[in-house]
This record gives sequence, C-alpha cells and structure tokens, in this order.
Amino acid sequence: MSAPAPAPLTGARLWITAMSLALANFVVVLDITIANVSIPSIAGSLAVAPSQGTWVVTSYSVAEAISVPLSGWLAMRFGVVRWFGVSLFGFALFSLLCGLSQSLEALVLFRIAQGFAGGPIMPLSQALLQQIFPKEKQGAAIGLWAATTMAAPILGPILGGIISDNVSWHWIFFINLPVVAICLAVVWQRLRVFETAIQRQPIDIIGFVLLVIGVGAFQIMLDTGRERDWFGSTEIVVLAIVSAISLAAFVIWELTDDHPIVDLKIFRHRGFAVATSVISIGFGSFFAVVVLTPLWLQSVFGYSATQAGYTVAWIGVFSVLIAPVAGLSLTRIDPRLSVTAGVVWLGLMAAWRTNWSTDSSYADLVWPHLFTGLGMPFFFIGLTSLAMASVKPEESVSAAGIMNFCRTLCGAIGAAVATSQWDTDARQVRAAMAETLNGVDASMAKLQGAGLSMEQARASIDRLLEVQAATLANLHVYAGTALLFFGAAALVWLIPKVTITDPMGGGGH
Repeated sequence: MSAPAPAPLTGARLWITAMSLALANFVVVLDITIANVSIPSIAGSLAVAPSQGTWVVTSYSVAEAISVPLSGWLAMRFGVVRWFGVSLFGFALFSLLCGLSQSLEALVLFRIAQGFAGGPIMPLSQALLQQIFPKEKQGAAIGLWAATTMAAPILGPILGGIISDNVSWHWIFFINLPVVAICLAVVWQRLRVFETAIQRQPIDIIGFVLLVIGVGAFQIMLDTGRERDWFGSTEIVVLAIVSAISLAAFVIWELTDDHPIVDLKIFRHRGFAVATSVISIGFGSFFAVVVLTPLWLQSVFGYSATQAGYTVAWIGVFSVLIAPVAGLSLTRIDPRLSVTAGVVWLGLMAAWRTNWSTDSSYADLVWPHLFTGLGMPFFFIGLTSLAMASVKPEESVSAAGIMNFCRTLCGAIGAAVATSQWDTDARQVRAAMAETLNGVDASMAKLQGAGLSMEQARASIDRLLEVQAATLANLHVYAGTALLFFGAAALVWLIPKVTITDPMGGGGH
C-alpha cells in the first residue's frame, strides 16, 4: 500500500518554498537571454568573431532542449525532489565553470553542460509548485511559475548589459551561484517530504544518442556553415548527412520502441501538432530578432551592452501587464481568434522594424519593442493552451516536454540562422554598394580637406559602407521573420476548435 500524499504547505513556509522554486526557474530562463547583449564583450575578450560568440547562446538552448524530454524519466528513476536538487547543483557547478572559462571552446562546452543540467529545472519546478500548493490555490502556483518564466527574458538583457559594461561578462554566470545556493537550502529543508517513489523504468539509450547526434550535428552545421562556405565544404556536407540520417532514424526508432524517450505518437493529435509547429516557427522568429538586434545596435550605433539591453527589454513591459487579459480571453472567445491576432501582431511589429535606419532615434527603436509585448501573451499562453487542450490528460507531461523541446530548439536555430544570414548578407550588400559607389575621389578630397589623412579618409568611407550594409542586411532578416509570423498565423486555423477551461493549459475538449 502506497504512502499517503503529504499535505500541502501553508502560510510563510508555503510562500518561502514557492518563491525559491520560482527563483530556480527564473535563473534557468534568465540564462537564455542574459548572454545576448554580452556577445560582443565575450567575442572581444576571447578573440573570436561576434557570429562565433552566438554559440554561447545557441549551445545552451540546444542542450536545454535536448534534456527536457529526459525530465520525466529522470524524475521517475531518481525521484522528483532528488533530481531537482541534482539539476540545481549541476547548473551552479557549470555556471561557475562558464565564468572561469578562458577560451570559446571551454565556454561553449560548459554552456552545453549547463543547459543539460538546467533543462529539467523548468518542468520539475512547475510540478513541485503544484504539489506544495493546496488545490484551491493551484492557479496561484501556475501563475507564479508563468510570471517568472515571462519576467526572466525581460531582465536578462538588462542584467547582462549592466554586468558586461560595469564588471565583466564572467559575472553573468557567477551571479547564479548565490541564487542557486538559496534554492538548494530550501529544497533540502522543505521539499524532502514531497519526494516521489522511485520507478525503475528502462531508458531509451539508442533514442537519446540519436537525438543528441542529430540535433548536435545540425546545430554545428548552422553555427559553422558561413565560415566554411556552407555546402561548398566537405565538413558541412558530412554534418548535414549525419544529422539527416540520425534524425530520420530517431523518428523511426521512437515510433517503434516500447519505452521511447520522446513519445512522438502524441503528434497524432492534429491540434497539438499544429500548435507546436506554430509556436516553434513563431519562437524561432522572435528569438532571431531578440538575438540579432543587440548585435546590430552595438556594431552600428555604438551602443554599450547596457544600452542595448534596455532597448530590447521594453518587449517585456506589456507582456507582463497583458498576460492576465490574454489568459482570460481564451475562456471567453474562440482561442484561435486571439492567437491569430497575437501572431499577426508580432509579424506587424517585425515589419515595423524594417523602417529602421542608421538615423533612427532611441524612440524609433523602442516603440516596436514596446508594442511587441502586446502580442506575446496571446501567442505564448494561447498556443500552449491550445496544444495541451488537444491531448489526453495522461499525455500532458510528455506533450509539455515535446512542445518545450521544439520551441527551445527552434529558438536556437532561429538565432543561428539570423546571425549567419546577417553576416553573409552584409558582405554581399557591401560588395554591391562598393561597386556602384560614386564620387569617391570627391569625398576623399573633402575629408582630407577637413584635416583627415588619406588613410583616415579611406577608413571613414569604409566604415560608412559597413554600417549601411549591416543595417540593410539586418532589415532583410526582419522582413523574413515578418513573413514567417504571417505564415504561422494562417496555420492556426488548422487547429480544431476546442474549449479552454484552464488558461495555462489545463483542460479542454
């Protein structure tokens, strides 16, 4: 006979424990965006190109995405509380090693390990929050978890910028240590009673290996393709073949194995399959903009990391304020309407960015970011709810893991593709502009007349070309993301109509 479930916590014990769990979730999500504005600082410190510096972002996201589907098996095999503690300790250890890194190779390696350790913290913190809260306060549990998930990306660029400009980029990782120490202390004192029974479930080792090889080879191909001339390089061709074969074998294996690490049969539900596709396309497009914009601001406008962070962080203002309205609307109208409106709005905001130029003021840069936040809650909360309402209750844990995996992976892919395309396009645009440039001799003479040497005058014209080319290439990426948002909005109507009873993804039929 199984032991009775422990009673939920109450009073101060409840809220201290809940805030600690929410804080753990916060630092893991924070680390997805905190490095975005620090990429130029990291790249300069480690003597690599900014495009290589983006590996620090994408490696973490991919590793985190891969580890999420393992969360359920690890929790059953070792216990939810025990594995949550192990994940926290691992996250802190690899945060320390990231901060101590002196080469790009070491930093990327430890970021991968940090992502693997941190991935399970998100779903496990949500599960533990729901365990410690009484049933009548489950809404507060989910709301607290969702609030930290949405607030972290807002504060990430700001904290990253302030730390990089005033201390050093190493401290964007060191700040995790005291936070995790507090969380570990609370877990040890308050949560041991909520430990779950150990179930010795077999692990799908072959599926896991195929997943790591397939996704890893694909991400390396994206990150290094530009430097190696894409498919003109034997290495890139080999990576593409390895990725394609591994992922195809992974799909076949998972559909036939008795204990799959990722239950792909959930995609038989059309609503879940389409909602996951839309949120993956949308998040990939969104993350591409979030990663690329700080790079552009710092390379073209000369913004510091802090200034770039404050500019991008305006996205979060309306996101937090509108979230309750977005959740409530799902229970009042056909959720596909509000989701479509949210996705189209994000596309319009991406299109608005194509009006930016080297003469844009700070206000010009802020407005699209600020208003982007109006569409985000309808997009994220709405699609998550539609997806979870489309599966059976017993499939909800697997469905949440798969959706998070697809969303996070596509975010990493979006960032890699955007930065690579930006760099390639900028070089092509610069070459085209140089060929059609008129009045160079007159401009040189004018600059020299103003007191510049010939070398200084030539450097000034070269800089002008680089700035204009980088800006035009940036606008091309924004236009592409706008088209992706509009295409994703059309896909929403392939989702069957459902009734949402829990705005955070609870029930529906």
